[in-house]
Amino acid sequence: MATNTTSATTPATDAPKFPEQVTGMYILAESLHRLGLDTVYGLVGIPVTEAAYAMQKIGMKFVGFRHEQQAGMAAATHGFLTKKPGVLLTVSSLGMMNGLTATANATVNCYPMIQISGASDPTMVDMNVGTYEQLDQFNTAKPFVKAAFRCSHAKDIPSAVARAYRAAISGRPGGVYIDMTTPALGEVMNAADAEALFYSPVDLYSETAPNQASVDRAVELLSNAKRPAILLGKGASYAQVDDKIKTLVEAYNIPYLPMSMAKGLMPDAGPLSALSCRSMIMEQADVVMVIGARINWMLSFGRGKWNKDVKFIQLDVEPQEIDRNVPVAAPVVGDMGLSLDAILAGMKGKTMQTDPTWIPALQAHTKEENTKFAARLSTAATATPMNHWSALSAIKPILESNPDVILVNEGANTLDDTRDAVDMALPRHRVDCASWSIMGMGMGSTVGAAVSTGKSVVAIEGDSAFGFSGMDFSTICRYNLPCTVVIFNNGGIYNGIGVNPGGGDDPAPTTLDIHARYDKLGDAFGATTYYVTTPAELTSALTEAIASKKPCLIDVQLADDAGKESGHIGYLNPTPLIDYTV
Repeated sequence: MATNTTSATTPATDAPKFPEQVTGMYILAESLHRLGLDTVYGLVGIPVTEAAYAMQKIGMKFVGFRHEQQAGMAAATHGFLTKKPGVLLTVSSLGMMNGLTATANATVNCYPMIQISGASDPTMVDMNVGTYEQLDQFNTAKPFVKAAFRCSHAKDIPSAVARAYRAAISGRPGGVYIDMTTPALGEVMNAADAEALFYSPVDLYSETAPNQASVDRAVELLSNAKRPAILLGKGASYAQVDDKIKTLVEAYNIPYLPMSMAKGLMPDAGPLSALSCRSMIMEQADVVMVIGARINWMLSFGRGKWNKDVKFIQLDVEPQEIDRNVPVAAPVVGDMGLSLDAILAGMKGKTMQTDPTWIPALQAHTKEENTKFAARLSTAATATPMNHWSALSAIKPILESNPDVILVNEGANTLDDTRDAVDMALPRHRVDCASWSIMGMGMGSTVGAAVSTGKSVVAIEGDSAFGFSGMDFSTICRYNLPCTVVIFNNGGIYNGIGVNPGGGDDPAPTTLDIHARYDKLGDAFGATTYYVTTPAELTSALTEAIASKKPCLIDVQLADDAGKESGHIGYLNPTPLIDYTV
């Protein structure tokens, strides 16, 4: 590449002389590209628009959104499904904060992600001069991410990107923030000097092995269990150690219970699946191996319904996760793959002491529950108008016969009921609102799943949940992604029959619009759309939509009284002093 006789850097006001000179925006694009981060999700504007063009110029994929939060959800989902950081690019100030919502969620849920936001000159921010979109973004982001970096000079960009990559995937993965200041983006450098800045980092992810004493303790406890169980979390799914988990389950005949985003890591309908036996596992298991899951609110904090004598084995990469809510008898701290390798090595030659009645009892309970569930779906299939179970009676067989379709799912009843109804057969084929149980990840995660894997995606959304991200259905259409969005419209948050306790014309806080025609939104962006009122119509529409591998939207009309206040988290819903429903 040619060089010139000017200084290594020149003021941003001087136009670069291409190809002899380059800007910080080019350096940012190359820094990402050379690390194999070839997809960026974002929303452009001052001061990052030209950075997005620079990314496209060198062959990267830039996926432009209508809202930064959804771009961030796409980046987070990309990270979860690929184990490589998803990248989010945003503008400054409130654009950065919109994206930070998703980055914080990625940190909590352990998805590797890098948020890069344009930022004002920090010297002007520090002096509070009132510059354009002035916000101390660097310090705003710090409490919500694993690591944060501020680039005030173009020369800092390659190092910041490489260090962000390392931080995002190391240990327990999470979100990382890079404050990409206007001076750094606009700075002009000699191309040769910029080229000297790029490097290939070594061992971006360094596996940490557990200590042998912890492995021996876990093996001893597991092999002597009378009523053992394995509990699988999304950390186990993220780790992509499917074969090791399969070996442990099948070689030692241990029943397993998957958390929501671990469904399919082992087949939900497998002979050792305890998916229908959650309460039975909690009440009767004497040893539970927790692999990549938190013993948090979703597991009753390890107390309450749990057998008071249960002993936990916990595999996690983060030592601070151990003993969070309940004493862990056998913590195994280290890389998931190395931990499972060590446990499998220790189990060789061991004979399980499992009570011979344990697995048959679980299988009998599963058969009983599945029979009840099938009857429920069958009865619901004739309900007029439809309820959630009516719709799911049509959806369940279609998705189960298309196991390679990725399912994205959010809502209240829509989330709970779909999770219970649809069996997954493959790992990392279910994405939902995860640990924080937040709404508003739907369209972003749908785009991220489709772009990062190339697979078809079906998103099943409650009407309230869809409202958070619905405008980014247009992103699905612009990029012609093989995605079908199914909206369950019952006219409200939980349902559409809320009553304003004060009278008057204003709707109740939980009421939306039972007559909304969401299919018209799909029409606006050129998607194939369907409006369905019966299970038979839904069966036809979903079958056709998946086969088309095109953007499709299915508006499913439910009854306004379908659904109830949702979630198995009653302790968070205090009993009101007034009955507001009458």
